Amino acid sequence: MGTVFSFDVRGGDPGAVQAALREAVAGLHRVDEVFSTYRGDSQVSRLARGELTVDDCDPMVAEVLELGAEAERVSDGWFSMRYEGRLDPTGIVKGWSAEQAARRMAQAGATGVSVNGGGDVQLLGVPGPERPWRVGVSDPLRPGGLAAVVSAAGVPELAVATSGTAERGTHIVDPRTGRSAVTDLVAVTVVAPRLIWADCWATAAFAMGSREALGWLESLPDVEALLITAGDEVRCTGGLAARLG
Repeated sequence: MGTVFSFDVRGGDPGAVQAALREAVAGLHRVDEVFSTYRGDSQVSRLARGELTVDDCDPMVAEVLELGAEAERVSDGWFSMRYEGRLDPTGIVKGWSAEQAARRMAQAGATGVSVNGGGDVQLLGVPGPERPWRVGVSDPLRPGGLAAVVSAAGVPELAVATSGTAERGTHIVDPRTGRSAVTDLVAVTVVAPRLIWADCWATAAFAMGSREALGWLESLPDVEALLITAGDEVRCTGGLAARLG
């Protein structure tokens, strides 16, 4: 998927956890094989060209497309699975696959799981007694600095996803124009229970711009967010403070 995945896994039977880790890594490679838009022979590329139907594809293709359609509906089209008129579920696959990998580890008996896919993180359980998972949010305007630290204290699962221009430049597309999204934002970090949605909502919010995005994010259940503008203004949803620490 053109990025690095890392695992931090605590507790559980070592043999079972190691076996699950091998399965999770193999699963990520399988996702890349099926969904890559850079490989002409991937199922998604062939689906986009009309050489396959969804029923011909691995069942996970139908699952991801259904989830993507839900993301498009909830975001009123600000999240999209199309690029230059072609099917492109890239914006949902990474978060979905990282979350799937984390749940595979928890099902194997791990008591604490952190899976980081290119800077977007799914957290399950705890890393140790009385210790919550904590995730640093990079400051897009001050390389090497932190804009915030998110804590998973008191919740069994939490995800943190960021969309912005600091790491990859202007790669987010405005689905309404088909061109790069140009807004007042440099980064949007979304905190939610599931990474699949945190990732989608961060992308959609960035494309919207801060004014529309903040109100929309406030309307979503169990979602908090931190928005940073090019003018170094920090805006956040009302409940974010409870997740910082």
